[in-house]
Parts: sequence; structure tokens; C-alpha cells
Amino acid sequence: MMEQVKRVAVGNQTVGGDGKLFVMAGPCVLEETERVLNIGREMKRICESLGVTYIFKASFDKANRSSYTSFRGPGLTEGLRTLRYIKEELGVPVVSDVHSIEQVEPAAEVLDILQIPAFLCRQTDLLEAAAKTGKCVNVKKGQFMAPEDMKNVVDKITYMGNENIMLTERGFCLGYHNLVVDMRSFPIMRSFGYPVVFDATHSVQLPGGAGTKSAGLRQYIGNLARAAAGSGIDGVFMEVHDNPAEALCDGPNMLYLSQVEGVLRDMIAINDITRRSVSTAK
Repeated sequence: MMEQVKRVAVGNQTVGGDGKLFVMAGPCVLEETERVLNIGREMKRICESLGVTYIFKASFDKANRSSYTSFRGPGLTEGLRTLRYIKEELGVPVVSDVHSIEQVEPAAEVLDILQIPAFLCRQTDLLEAAAKTGKCVNVKKGQFMAPEDMKNVVDKITYMGNENIMLTERGFCLGYHNLVVDMRSFPIMRSFGYPVVFDATHSVQLPGGAGTKSAGLRQYIGNLARAAAGSGIDGVFMEVHDNPAEALCDGPNMLYLSQVEGVLRDMIAINDITRRSVSTAK
């Protein structure tokens, strides 16, 4: 049996701790509003048909792009305005990244989940600022960190009185331009008592693998997603697009919108088995 984890508040609902997967999905970065909204509409339809909670995701600023000339997004003010519009149109919670303390307060007025990027997961001041808002804080595990080290990250947030926490696995650097996923990280991080999410699309990214941008191995998204569901997770994070070749960021590791339902259907079926599985711990 999977260990029990805390249910966390996301907007006016709760996720995690009930054995059902939840889904955070959308384009990597905010693009043209109608296109992004249509992606969200289709994701909501898929998730409703499968009986899982949907949370829309998109970044207002990709502050860690490989090249100075890469598209970063509309920025804080315009981006939050778009996210508020999408939130109201779709009637779903929204999540986006915050990169600095100054972004936290305005972002918390719109976002239901404040996401801490993997490269910033140890930044105490940023974690504290996010925690103080009382909003759910999703921290992506650094590509340089062991899963057990994320307990210190959790403690920084709970010390501020916030227990609405998620932890996300997005792969570990193994050599140049390569990430691997250690499936043991899921039960290790779930042992801290909070929901754990698998970032199925960034885990197949090849950081900086295309020179001035990252490359990716989209063909392995399904393999890793199914394995993660079998290892015990609470949610899945996916960057999806109707045509990844036209995406303004991370196209090579984004999932085609047309492929999402099949991948999620497999994950849900495997998750049902995992919840009833026999533990090999002594």
C-alpha cells in the first residue's frame, strides 16, 4: 500500500491523499491567448472525461532560457492578466513559476499554486516568501539534488506555517545534456507526508542540447509516465501543445495534445494497481 500523504488546498478544492491522480498541464510559456485558452479547454475536457482534477499551467516568464535571444513570455503584469482570464474562463486553478521575491505577492493574487523552479529550490528567501502567502507551494526538485535532501526544503516552508506543499520530480543530471529519473525518488519524497508530482515532459528534456536551446526525447514520455505511476505518485505535470513544432519554448519535449488522453488513461489504470500493491519494506 502507498503511504498516506496530506491533502493540500488548491484554490477552492483539495488534491492529493485520496488515491486519485491530479493533472497540471498546459503550454510551457504563455503564447497567443486564444491558442493557449483552447489548449486549456481541451485539457479540461480530457480530465473531466477521465474523472481527474485539472490545473492549468503556463509560465509568464521563462527566466532560465539557454539564450539571451530566446522567447521568455509576456512578463509578470501581462502574464498574470492572461492567467487570471484563463482561470475565469475555464473555472480551474492555475499554476505558474515565480523566480524572485518581488514576483511572489502579485503572483499570489492570481495563482492557486506558486511553483518554485528546480534551479531555485534551495533559495530560502524565495521559499519563505512563497510560504507566507498561504498558497500551495510546488517545489521542483533540483536536477542536482538527492530526493532525501528535499526534506530540508519542506522544513523551510512548514517553518513559516504553511503545509500546502507539493514536491515535483523532474529528473537528475547525469552527464552533459542528459537527465535520468530515479523512480525511488517518489516513495522517498512521499515519505515526508506531502503529495509528489512527476514532471513527465521536462524529464525527457536534454538541457542545452540544441546549442542555444534545449532538445528533448518526446518518444519516452509515455514510458516514464507509466513507470512513475507504478512507483507511486499523486499528480502528473505535463507541458502540452496542439503543435509542439510551433511552440515558442521547449517544443521538443512537449506532448502533443492529441496524445494526452491515452497517456493519462494508462497512468490512471496503473495508479489503481499501485494503490493496492503490496509493500516490500520491512
